[in-house]
Amino acid sequence: MRRKDREVTNKTAIEEFVAGEQILRIAFYDEGDIYIVPVNYGYIYDNDQYSFFFHGAKAGRKYELTKSNPLVGFEIDGKYRLLEGEAACDYSATFQSVTGTGILRLIESDEEKKIGLNALMKQSTKKNGWSYDEKMLHGTAVFRLDVQKMSCKTK
Repeated sequence: MRRKDREVTNKTAIEEFVAGEQILRIAFYDEGDIYIVPVNYGYIYDNDQYSFFFHGAKAGRKYELTKSNPLVGFEIDGKYRLLEGEAACDYSATFQSVTGTGILRLIESDEEKKIGLNALMKQSTKKNGWSYDEKMLHGTAVFRLDVQKMSCKTK
């Protein structure tokens, strides 16, 4: 990171930020093209390792790219606030962001799907203990992104 004065290294502060946001952007490399998709997410943070979960259809570009090229980039941003100035160049903003890379895979087992979907529902609703219809579990793709590298920045 070029601006070390803006780097966040406190693990608690990073997790508080991740826990407070709702949208994760996934960046795929698709044969010379970049494809970025925003998704609602949930996460598990265990032993200094983040795993992000999201769901989608069992078809389409995101699904196919996950199978063919699972190395992805990701980004979460938030806490944006405009700082006004007298002239255009005096304006600035405060924000926080997390960026990184990881390996994305499709979850196959119903039990692991439930873990991922529960993480997603907790992120969205702040509630635990959800149950899922078996037909829904079989018809839904659940994705798991295991983080390899991650950094956090604030201004």
